[in-house]
Amino acid sequence: MGHRVFRAYDPAAPVAGPADLRQWLPADHALYLLSELVAQLDLTPILAVDDQGDGGGNPPYHPVLLTKLLRYAYCAGVVSSRQIAAKTYDDVAFRVLTTDQHPDFRTISDFRERHLGALTGLFQQVVRLAARLGLAKLEHVAQDGTKVLANASKHRAMSDARMQQVEERLSREVQALLGAAQVADAVEDAAYGPDRTGDELRADLRGEVARRERRLVTIRAATAALEEEARAEADAIRAADAADRQRRADAGAPKKPGRPPEPPGVPAPTAQRNFTDPDSRIMKNADKAFVQAYNGQIAVDAGGYQIIVGCALTNQAADAPHLAAMVEQVRATTGRVPAEWRSDAGYFSASNIGVLTAASSTALIPPDRHATPRAMLPVAVAQVLSTAGCAGPLAAAGETETAVKAEMRARLQTEAGRRAYGLRKHTVEPVFGQVKERRGLRRFLLRGVAKVAGEWTLWCLTHNLRKLAQALRCQPDLRLHLGSR
Repeated sequence: MGHRVFRAYDPAAPVAGPADLRQWLPADHALYLLSELVAQLDLTPILAVDDQGDGGGNPPYHPVLLTKLLRYAYCAGVVSSRQIAAKTYDDVAFRVLTTDQHPDFRTISDFRERHLGALTGLFQQVVRLAARLGLAKLEHVAQDGTKVLANASKHRAMSDARMQQVEERLSREVQALLGAAQVADAVEDAAYGPDRTGDELRADLRGEVARRERRLVTIRAATAALEEEARAEADAIRAADAADRQRRADAGAPKKPGRPPEPPGVPAPTAQRNFTDPDSRIMKNADKAFVQAYNGQIAVDAGGYQIIVGCALTNQAADAPHLAAMVEQVRATTGRVPAEWRSDAGYFSASNIGVLTAASSTALIPPDRHATPRAMLPVAVAQVLSTAGCAGPLAAAGETETAVKAEMRARLQTEAGRRAYGLRKHTVEPVFGQVKERRGLRRFLLRGVAKVAGEWTLWCLTHNLRKLAQALRCQPDLRLHLGSR
């Protein structure tokens, strides 16, 4: 057997790198495409924020560098500020992006939190850019929501009833400890004399009292917050009921039968509040498990590129209340409402159908969960049922919901309706898979609904940037339509 010859390999030998770091990456690398897309955005809100640097005389890092760094990191599924900082040393693409500069993790974290408010505007700019390039046609849109874990444990949540029990117990324990401290003082006075304090013995008691008092203050604050939420909810119910009565009176419709009970304005015994992230809520996820989470909502264009044209995040578990706001957001961002709006049964309500009808958008929202039509209704029956329309507040009490359900069932049991609604899961659900499985969003980093909403917007924004970069790679002619900002 002849002698085999290998290429020379000496880990200790210096390697001569190119003078231009960009030569380390292929010309069509996603990094360059992302940089080209960010150049199309108006970063004035970010550039206008004053940054004093690190306090040691060094000027701050350029906001465009940090903007691109965060966007590319989220596109790659790297979200920890410490991991992003390490990537600027370990990853060639990150090193090229930062031009061999290495902002520390605190700089990255502070920059992200400082500019959360600017993310909504950047998201809207990216959606408009996608529409200008023909990647978001706004003909058909699908909306859905997903539960994402909060940066808090559900075991740190407590119900109102349980808080009242613990508050009473802690009050008793504090009084008992104070009584024990008085007894200890008397014993120490007898043992050491009135001039000796005996601090070593009383320190433990004082520590226990302080710990329980801090816990008591926390629970009382949480109880007060739940009471305030209950009062606000009761006021909203009263206002909505008064507005409904006024609409019926103006339309000459009969009053609702009976007298609705007055909302109590006090927390339900099962109302819960989390001590780590009070804005988060216990919700049921897709696996039917109860988790401490937020509800992330998206509306995805069905044009084939899976562009998110609307995104929102709340601590409300139900999906239906999010449809009207999403429709308005898409209208404000793109200037129009899609011709067709698809959602699952969790979004069905007569008011939601009315919102879409008023916006001249065809609703495809089944009124029944897990309903699979066995046979298509006769065309004549579908036509008769479709005349029911979305009657709105002019219909008599109890008729509106029934009429809207009948029309929607008829629409979805036609061949065209079934085919159109069947595209919903192929439009929006893959986006959740890409964000949560491919890029690794399992738990939010920030706390508080305002900050978490900004973090969710950042995930949706970078999803769109990935889609635009892929389109530019596959269709180089699109670059001709980018132009200069």
